[in-house]
Amino acid sequence: MGFTQLQKLSQIKGNIQHYLNSRSTTKLIRKLIGSSCSPSLFTHTGLGNCITLQEKAWNAVCPLVAKLKRFYEFSLRLENALRSLLEALTSPPYAPMQHLEREQALAKQFAEILHFTLSFDELKMTNPAIQNDFSYYRRTISRNRLNNQQLEAENEVNNEMANRMSLFYAEATPMLKTLSNATTKFVSENKTLPIEDTTDCLSTMACVCRVMLETPEYRCRFTNTDTMLFCMRVMVGVIILYDHVHPVGAFAKTSKIDMKGCIKVLKEQPSNSVEGLLNALRYTTRHLNDDSTSKQIRALLQ
Repeated sequence: MGFTQLQKLSQIKGNIQHYLNSRSTTKLIRKLIGSSCSPSLFTHTGLGNCITLQEKAWNAVCPLVAKLKRFYEFSLRLENALRSLLEALTSPPYAPMQHLEREQALAKQFAEILHFTLSFDELKMTNPAIQNDFSYYRRTISRNRLNNQQLEAENEVNNEMANRMSLFYAEATPMLKTLSNATTKFVSENKTLPIEDTTDCLSTMACVCRVMLETPEYRCRFTNTDTMLFCMRVMVGVIILYDHVHPVGAFAKTSKIDMKGCIKVLKEQPSNSVEGLLNALRYTTRHLNDDSTSKQIRALLQ
């Protein structure tokens, strides 16, 4: 993933924000559902109004679904990029720390992917409009298929693609789920590579982020809150990946990640800026509720 791809991350973030700022489609769909569009209630005038509403909602939702398709396709590219980065940052003969020191540009790209992933998923989790718009689109193409009709929009997002996208957007954190699966697959497919090489890479990045956030000498160098948020998102992202691939996870006493310190540094920030990140630790990790997780750490995440 080079400079062009990093630009693409920024463009996609802008597109998802632009998508979420548009409320006209959701309002049209709600109006359509709430209107008397039941066949038993149709009058001549009512039928005409209903058809007009359907046309407006359909014409509004199609370009948005096309954007959702681009987000989904981009997640597949991120998956491939992540696996390439993991391979570069864990391959012999260097230790993970040596890799991160020697290949700082790759480590930065890894961090950019994690930052984007957490940003995207925070927006998705707090905006049910995405699911509502896509559900309406699927219902419409299913109804038209029953009536032996095919709409032009299906040329871009056909039923097969819609099914794959539906599984993707059904996840609470779809981008993070994609990266977690990619990391797990990377570890399982590279059996000759010690799993510690991957987990040590992730734990080292988590440690670097935590130290930068909790040490006044480093923190005072952050020029704005966006840099702080970037660092926190990367930290949470690598913790979640670590928890998915390490046999006992990130919360066990034997973990190489100082989970207590990481959670504390998050909770020191304004709640409105970190609640999404704390929720990601609560609900997208695998081992939080294991018996090996201390009561102290569970209490911190209550």
